[in-house]
Amino acid sequence: MSARFSERVAIVTGGGSGIGEAIAVRLAAEGARVIVFDREPAALERVSAQHRLDGLSVDIADEELVEARIAQVVGRYGRLDILVNSAGIVGPTSTNIVAYRSADFLNVLNVNLTGSFYVTKYAIQAMLPGNYGRILLLASMAGKEGNPGMVGYATAKAGVIGLVKAIGKEYAETGITVNGLAPAVIRTPMNEKTAPEQLRYLTERIPMKRLGTVDEAAALACWIVSDEASFTTGFVFDLSGGRATY
Repeated sequence: MSARFSERVAIVTGGGSGIGEAIAVRLAAEGARVIVFDREPAALERVSAQHRLDGLSVDIADEELVEARIAQVVGRYGRLDILVNSAGIVGPTSTNIVAYRSADFLNVLNVNLTGSFYVTKYAIQAMLPGNYGRILLLASMAGKEGNPGMVGYATAKAGVIGLVKAIGKEYAETGITVNGLAPAVIRTPMNEKTAPEQLRYLTERIPMKRLGTVDEAAALACWIVSDEASFTTGFVFDLSGGRATY
């Protein structure tokens, strides 16, 4: 691995498993000081022991805690250069809107969309003094094309795409880029709980007829948050095995 992230300080939310873990590990392998945010203590303990990554317990839907934890990172390391927001929940699957509980809908939005707003808001404040930053928010093909039976998840991820486009334009002259990544189905622990018929529906719509891997996601994500991606902001990258149509 290269040292393209040498001396960079990075936060990866949801870094205790799945795509977030793969991104955190690759950033660290390429020289970054990585701090994993995750709300699962067991996941934090595992990535700390297995990958020697620093970890902090954070529920990204808790604004005060997000603000405090980002301030804690800056206080300890003196800066924040990279934020990757991979934390998220799927919510109900194979459930049409009539059967979809309002409480579940609000919970999915609170974590996936409002949580994205919180971490971006406070990361930007931490990055502005240095006139440099890379922010990557994990969206989804569900947010671009809509997945039936997953109205909460699809709506939240569509909102994340809106955040990327708006905030990227707001800070385009600051040295801070804000981009998104919209995967199709990636093989992660999160989709192990997805209903089999829902997973089959999603996989059948991928022209490559397979799930993506976390390593493929990490490879693209790490380029997006590198110095090389200096002229791209407010953009959502596809990682879809050919599923994306726009």
